[in-house]
Amino acid sequence: MAREREYSINQLKKTIDEGGVGIIANGPNNSDMCDYLGHVGFDAAFVDFEHGGVSWSELADITRACELWGMSSAVRVNKLDEALILRTLDQGASAVMIPHVITVAEAERAASACKYPPNGVRGVAGGRRALGVDEYFRRSDEEVQCMALIEDYEAIDNLPELTKVEGIDVFYVAPSDMAASMGHTGNPGHPDVQAALERAIRLVIDGGGVAGTLVNDSNLDHFLDMGVKCVGVPWQLWLKASGEAFIDRTRSSS
Repeated sequence: MAREREYSINQLKKTIDEGGVGIIANGPNNSDMCDYLGHVGFDAAFVDFEHGGVSWSELADITRACELWGMSSAVRVNKLDEALILRTLDQGASAVMIPHVITVAEAERAASACKYPPNGVRGVAGGRRALGVDEYFRRSDEEVQCMALIEDYEAIDNLPELTKVEGIDVFYVAPSDMAASMGHTGNPGHPDVQAALERAIRLVIDGGGVAGTLVNDSNLDHFLDMGVKCVGVPWQLWLKASGEAFIDRTRSSS
């Protein structure tokens, strides 16, 4: 007898939809690291398909490892391209992060690429996530997340209109690229950049959208107070801080 199973719940989407703050662990670009981080309790693992060295076969293993722990996979593609988004989702991604979304037309293209007809233009194929799942296409459309990266200064003025685009689940404001677009490459902490980030976040929230951004221990509370509902955290900084503290403690004892 053929076996059936439920479509994997997108934990990141679930947390946000239930009023919580979705937490993404940045940078576990291999399946073993996803297995390690899975038991910690993150909602999602960020997989970098733009700057990282992940292959298509590795992406399939990464998304599978995330599913084993009930953790979502948020995959950043390297450009807004329907075929690229299609293949990323077919490899098991729970959410797709699309870089440099600036115009309404781009936001509409991104949202449409993530859904099957008649809701979008995603090419029809099942892949491993469809195996044994009843009403796969409906469930896939319900669970997928389209995350627009707001990382260009010129996109900020467009946010009142961008937030009206149906199908964009998170507007993720990216500090480093925003800084570069403002002439402050490598300095996201610049006061002008921080002001731009905060303005973008306010516009997203005022427009009824879900705002996300990259955070750390020093600014987490500030962004949560602003109403950010999706945060990415570079957990490697915790490892660095703990490692340095351990080394300092060991050296000082000698």
